[in-house]
Amino acid sequence: MKKTLTAAAAATLLATGAFANDTASIKPIVGAFLGAVLQGDVDTMREVANADYIQHNPLIPTGLEPFIGLLPVLAEAGTTAENIRMFEDGNYVFMHNIWRNAAPFGADEMVSFDIIRVDENGKVAEHWDALQPLVTETASGRSQTDGPTEVIDLDKTDANKALAVALIEDVLMGKNPAKITNYINAESYAQHNPYIKDGLSGIVEAVEALTAQNNMFQYTKIHAVLGEGNFVLTISEGQWNGTTNAFYDLFRMEDGMIVEHWDVIQPVPTEGLANTNGMFTGFDGVGPDSIGQ
Repeated sequence: MKKTLTAAAAATLLATGAFANDTASIKPIVGAFLGAVLQGDVDTMREVANADYIQHNPLIPTGLEPFIGLLPVLAEAGTTAENIRMFEDGNYVFMHNIWRNAAPFGADEMVSFDIIRVDENGKVAEHWDALQPLVTETASGRSQTDGPTEVIDLDKTDANKALAVALIEDVLMGKNPAKITNYINAESYAQHNPYIKDGLSGIVEAVEALTAQNNMFQYTKIHAVLGEGNFVLTISEGQWNGTTNAFYDLFRMEDGMIVEHWDVIQPVPTEGLANTNGMFTGFDGVGPDSIGQ
């Protein structure tokens, strides 16, 4: 299990220059914590995380020791994780992961976005996530996780965050849907949502189909915006299929346009809750109003 997570995480860190060029990076702390989780290495977990570790996955208890108490369940299932992408924004690390033998999380194979906050003492302090079953046959022919991983354009992080927020507010919140062509590259747009085809035409086709079914998803609030260079993750709340959902959207930008999109959509659980922290609370200083500050 150690190789699955930590080797992939190390490759990502090396690719982004975190070890060579950024001695202040918090990615190694997060990589060590997640590797320890999968290995059942409780000593390392206690070393790198706070005892009052705050959990926002509603089905996992909050606090480090209650979390450690669930590790035998993961070990019995043989749960492993493959880190596909790892990014950093201030004291937050956000990741794109594949979980296998993941029945404790809801399905044998799951795709997730995970967010970890590291506090001022360099300790893992808080965790948010959203998970969705992995789909093998997709409308675009792309997987839910393939595509570029390299971070570039660090000087454009704030501009790209603003672009992602504008897309969600105008198009997905309905303020000005006609402006979609201001944000989406109509000629080259790679789509990783398993049910939507590539290109702007794929989005239009999906919207028309959902609207005809009176089941178009409705974004109601953006809770957090995290970015590093040409990648931006937004965490939003909204309605779909008659339930409240967490919408995690990862965008890749190029020359001031959105050229690629990955997402995870998870209904917010209402029963069997292991904590009352909520899936959207606790984001400090990374809301849409914080961009450029």
